[in-house]
Amino acid sequence: MDSNLHSPERRLIELRMEHADLDALIDRAAERQPVDELMIRRLKKRRLALRDQIARLELALDPKEPA
Repeated sequence: MDSNLHSPERRLIELRMEHADLDALIDRAAERQPVDELMIRRLKKRRLALRDQIARLELALDPKEPA
């Protein structure tokens, strides 16, 4: 059971959840006045890094067949 807590599939789910949370946070921050541009830029940078991690993990879990 402990190995399931550290499985790549679980990590992928956690990264996707964190990405979705950042999406919601960015949307809420953009609606506030005054808009904190620096915070939004930092959140977007973090979201992009998460997206890259997700893509790498997906590729490691399901590598594409060579053409």
